[in-house]
Amino acid sequence: MKKVTVNKDLCIGCGACTGIAADVFSFDDDGKAVAGEVAPESEAAVDDAIAGCPVQAIEEA
Repeated sequence: MKKVTVNKDLCIGCGACTGIAADVFSFDDDGKAVAGEVAPESEAAVDDAIAGCPVQAIEEA
């Protein structure tokens, strides 16, 4: 199973990841993205979210 994290120092809270993979990414109280569990059927969307992050804040763990 794929695991990802969001680098809070890089995240600008643009929402690209939540728009692409809303079942994996959400926002914390600071407006930064957080990653949840990646189900096998969500892996392609997570790959798209990684590629679509404008500041490359999403990292595979």
